[in-house]
Amino acid sequence: MSAAIMDTDIKYLPGIGPKRAELLAKEIGVHTFSDMLYYFPFRWIDKSKIHPISSITDSQLLEAEDAPSSSYIQIRGVIVRKELVGFSGGRPIRGKARLIATMQDATGSIDLVFFSGLKWIGEKLRQGEEFIAFGKPTAFNHNINLVHPEIYKPSEAQTYGTGSMAGIYSVTEKMKNGGFGIKAITKIQSLILERVAGHIPETLPRSMIKSKGLCPLEDALRNIHFPTGMRELEAAQKRLKFEELFYLQLSLLKQKNIRLSKSGGIIMTKVGDNFNRCYQALPYSLTNAQKRVIKEMREDMRSGKQMNRLLQGDVGCGKTLVAVLLSLIAVDNGYQACIMAPTEVLANQHLASISKFLRATDAKVALLTGNTKAKERRQILKDLEEGSINIIVGTHALIEDRVKFKALGLAIIDEQHRFGVDQRSRLWNKNDDSAGSLTSLLPHVMVMTATPIPRTLAMTLYGDLDVSIIDELPPGRTPVVTTHAWESQRRQVFDFMRSQIDAGRQVFVVYPLIKESEKMDYENLEAGYMRIIEEFKTPKYITAVVHGKMKPEDKDIDMNLFASGRAHILVATSVIEVGVDVPNATVMVIESAERFGLSQLHQLRGRVGRGASKSYCILMSGYKLSKESRKRLELMCQTTDGFVLAEEDMKMRGPGDLEGTSQSGLAIDLHISSLYRDGKYLEEARQTALQILEDDPLLQKPQSQLLTERIKILRKAGKEIKDYSSIS
Repeated sequence: MSAAIMDTDIKYLPGIGPKRAELLAKEIGVHTFSDMLYYFPFRWIDKSKIHPISSITDSQLLEAEDAPSSSYIQIRGVIVRKELVGFSGGRPIRGKARLIATMQDATGSIDLVFFSGLKWIGEKLRQGEEFIAFGKPTAFNHNINLVHPEIYKPSEAQTYGTGSMAGIYSVTEKMKNGGFGIKAITKIQSLILERVAGHIPETLPRSMIKSKGLCPLEDALRNIHFPTGMRELEAAQKRLKFEELFYLQLSLLKQKNIRLSKSGGIIMTKVGDNFNRCYQALPYSLTNAQKRVIKEMREDMRSGKQMNRLLQGDVGCGKTLVAVLLSLIAVDNGYQACIMAPTEVLANQHLASISKFLRATDAKVALLTGNTKAKERRQILKDLEEGSINIIVGTHALIEDRVKFKALGLAIIDEQHRFGVDQRSRLWNKNDDSAGSLTSLLPHVMVMTATPIPRTLAMTLYGDLDVSIIDELPPGRTPVVTTHAWESQRRQVFDFMRSQIDAGRQVFVVYPLIKESEKMDYENLEAGYMRIIEEFKTPKYITAVVHGKMKPEDKDIDMNLFASGRAHILVATSVIEVGVDVPNATVMVIESAERFGLSQLHQLRGRVGRGASKSYCILMSGYKLSKESRKRLELMCQTTDGFVLAEEDMKMRGPGDLEGTSQSGLAIDLHISSLYRDGKYLEEARQTALQILEDDPLLQKPQSQLLTERIKILRKAGKEIKDYSSIS
């Protein structure tokens, strides 16, 4: 038997077969034994602990912030009653049929509720017999019950694996319906571990395992699924987390070395008339932070190496002006620049801002989006290829094959996390694609983001980029006053909005838009809009509305109505998170604020406070707030520093739950490590990778063969599972 057993198709495992294997592949990307072993639990429960039923049915827990629905528990008791409900004439009523079994111990009783497999479960749960139930308590009609718990006789408690700790796996509804509940997954992991025992090849050099104090891979995989105790679980987590992050960093840093070894950079030494005219015409001085990052990038652009730099800066810090000045350096050196934005709204906003800055220069700027008219598009494409357009602003339309440049010298990408790596590379390979291009050198690249990213996350998401940070707001920008208001305070909020409008200001009112409940969100926005126009009657007050169901032309009309100052209130979804710059807007009311993440709340708040007037953000919420939601709203009221919020957000998040960024966008997929939680391992992994690459920059030496092969396998696996639906 060889190590190839790890690559055995999962369909050959007893009890799986082709049809069930197809379900695993579709839902969680599992094709082989190896894939399944790397499908890790997200939580571990000490199954030696039995909770008294009274501890989870106490009515006071229903109102508690830390209600038991947040965790799995295990109870033991006797089935005292069974009842089938939702049947008519002996036939189940669709969506209503269920089995309710009441379990009782010495402290109380609780209902176990089942909606499928009723016949099998009904036969197993014999009245008067003792069972163990394992599941997640939920509240329904002011009662706590267990819905579809795992059930087994006390004698079955240690059927799978060893030890008393049990892993909890993420499973989709389709998996549950297909018979892949937590208990079934546990059994599968146990069977695979039995079959591959002694045949799991090492994936790290032995010297590294020894120097880092890591356990062998086979021990790690066994103890991650069936830990015999906390010490063994922690050792398994350390090994697997370090390895994932090490290979992620090694892959990123190797790619950076490859780029630096192959690509000569366009040398831009000149600071010419266009740059100087724009700079001298500015109505205000640059901040020290803006001057610093421009200096850093100028050094890159004249170094002979391709610039690849991330520009991080909070909302309103002046990133666009930095982009304009760097674009003019490219223009003054005989090259073109392009600025790619994720949405048409933002592209238009950039064009408007950039055009103002370019008035004192000879630089010609144009806009290219999916809605550019055919005749205008043809002329723009012709002018770009001939070189008469110096700076082009656009959306994804810029990476189309027919877009060719005479000499692209600088590519600027805004809100990078909204673009894939492939889109990014297609943009900066434009010189190779352009038949008449004056250069085959790669253009310099600047990536901009207004989403503050903690350092540990930035060095992974953008591990192949150098980082510049604008950590200073321009003069005249005052912090936005942020308050939290309950629904009962709506009258005061309306009065405050009216006072601001009467003083000549404008107001945003934003509603959440979450795909899973789009219809409900749309109805909430419509109801809110009707309430606003009833409260703020025409002709004295004009209210515009913008949401995703509108035709683009209607959306533009209402957006422009507000941007031009003719509308006093804009009711919108979070579509206005980026790209709307209305300096006269001083109030941002965020409805159902608890449904937004910190990053999004901060981005929305950044839509006000863009002028000289004092500005306000009002976070509206209902009374039922989770502990985390309450904490988010408190943080928003305490600080306007996006980087502080990002760090706090990082501490609050669970593994894999990234907002504004996505772990699935990484070159190598992460199964167990968290970019937010595992900063310690990430830093150590990066330093280890740097040490290896210092001696062997492109991993070409014989001793690097294991590392090179492993990177190939992981990158291939990462690409294969990119499109699988997320797991709840």
